[in-house]
Amino acid sequence: MRQQRAGLGPQQASCNSSEQVPGHSKLHVTAASRSRATASLAPQQASRHIGQLLQHRKHQTTVEGDAPTPQQMAGHVCRFFTKIKELIIWSWSYLWALWFLLVISVVYYLRGPLKITDNIGMATVFLSTLTPKFYVALTGTSSLISGLILIFEWWYFRKYGTSFIEQVSLNHLSPWIGGGESTTPESTAANSNNNNNNNNQQSVPECKVWRNPLNLFRGSEYQRLTWSTKKEPLTYYDMNLSAQDHQTFFTCEADAGKPEYEIMQTAWRERNPEVRIKSARSALDLNPECASAYILLAEEECTSIIEVEKKLKVALKHAETNYRKSQVTQHQSSTMEALHRRDTNVFIYIKRRLAMCARKLGKMKEAIKMFRDLTKEVPPIMNVLNLHENLLEALLEVGAYADAQAVLAKYDDIALPKSATICYTAALLKARTVADKFSPDIASKRGLTAAEMAAVEAIHRAVEFNPHVPKYLLEMKPLILPPEHILKRGDSEAIAYAFFHLPHWKRVEGALNLLHCTWEGTFRIIPYPLEKGHLFYPYPTCTECADRELLPSFHEVSVYPKKELPFFIVFTAGLCSFTALLALLTHQYPEPMGALAKTLLSWWYVPIQYVLEKLEAVLPSNLLHHLSRI
Repeated sequence: MRQQRAGLGPQQASCNSSEQVPGHSKLHVTAASRSRATASLAPQQASRHIGQLLQHRKHQTTVEGDAPTPQQMAGHVCRFFTKIKELIIWSWSYLWALWFLLVISVVYYLRGPLKITDNIGMATVFLSTLTPKFYVALTGTSSLISGLILIFEWWYFRKYGTSFIEQVSLNHLSPWIGGGESTTPESTAANSNNNNNNNNQQSVPECKVWRNPLNLFRGSEYQRLTWSTKKEPLTYYDMNLSAQDHQTFFTCEADAGKPEYEIMQTAWRERNPEVRIKSARSALDLNPECASAYILLAEEECTSIIEVEKKLKVALKHAETNYRKSQVTQHQSSTMEALHRRDTNVFIYIKRRLAMCARKLGKMKEAIKMFRDLTKEVPPIMNVLNLHENLLEALLEVGAYADAQAVLAKYDDIALPKSATICYTAALLKARTVADKFSPDIASKRGLTAAEMAAVEAIHRAVEFNPHVPKYLLEMKPLILPPEHILKRGDSEAIAYAFFHLPHWKRVEGALNLLHCTWEGTFRIIPYPLEKGHLFYPYPTCTECADRELLPSFHEVSVYPKKELPFFIVFTAGLCSFTALLALLTHQYPEPMGALAKTLLSWWYVPIQYVLEKLEAVLPSNLLHHLSRI
């Protein structure tokens, strides 16, 4: 269960995370590195291992020399019947081909009683009497129908990311044509016993939206983009999630009967920012010590980081007072305990936002100290804020790489959820040691050193976790302001990471060059990322839909793996264009098109007539008569 929560694949679940690295697609580990790994075993362990191998081989020799035991005979019989069963199943898979041949044979031998030749002649006469108007109407109708199907398919693909015809075929027609596996309790139990380990490790976890640890301030940062470009950087879905978070963090049942807190409960749910600000001011008029009202004003009304910091310092003073008051009375009742939990959330949230203000204003020592103090706290809200990512970003900004490595050693653990910040920071720290001297030409000739191999494998690990990040770090895609919520392994997380960490990669000489030379090799390690992962779970298929809800409409969402147009969209587009062209040509040039159609039909009938003549020569014409006599 801990492995599933961590979002790890089977390889990671079996060993320490610092030792889990994907195989390199271009340059492989040499035999010398494997021999060094074998030589690192303790002498006692190696001798014991060799002794066990010798005993096992001796036992195998004695068993092979004796007569087969009843258990071995039973095993051979079971394997024999298993092979027969597989053969029968395989033959049933191709039974449709036999059925098709039988139908063709019956139709051929019944061509006399059914008068197939006469009917074909009558059909030829009928088709020859048709006017060009009929062909124009036929091709025009076909073009119209295929065009409507194309429009519907394209709309469905843009909205849901899949083809409607393919989805119906897979979900509804495939079970009828190919049959489905039995879902009886016995078969379910057998499958779970045989494949329990693999299924548990390869099941895709549900897509969960997380709060962005480095989210910006609405009034002083997001709003400035709206003023300058007239574009909204946040979606209603994203802001609605933030409203739910604020209601969870800053409200409780003890607020009943307190008008200022009741006003704030409705203020968090308001869509209009002006109404929210007005409600917060009304709450402060009723209670000047309402810390949650100060939070709303600092987030949305202040237009600069300096104003935000001043407002939050006032809020921190009142929040600390409320926290100390509720700390004394928290054990009196469940209501007082909920009140203390709310005051704790408000107090920690304000301290975190103040630390982020210090980071934005260049007060790095103060910001790092505040983030370190906050990471030592243990309330439930800490699991949502992910403050270690703020601390990592601040440490990278001041170049404290050793301290960043120490933080990674604590949080890059198999039992903890991964993130793009953790994976790519680990890759950056390993790339830092070799990036300045790395050359792809030299590396391809002499092979990778141990340090270069570790850096490349760390990049592969990071790219497998979130494949969208490299294009933003390499500036192959334009960046936008990050949303307030992100989807791990999705495009929203990649934007949030690259927005803050791109300067750190640029500061390390050669790091982006190493990333550029090696990141695409990850996709050769995982050729089918939606079905099977390498170090992590298979890539979730729900990221595209969730990212479209989180990111603004003017941003082109990155999709992985890159989706091609479904076959039926291409097919219907070609059919619509072809039939429309035929209708136009038939209408403009009826006689040449009619002659062309007759010529094509005669060409198409020539090989069929040749095959029929050969069958007449080989097979007796009165075969049914002979069969009736038998």
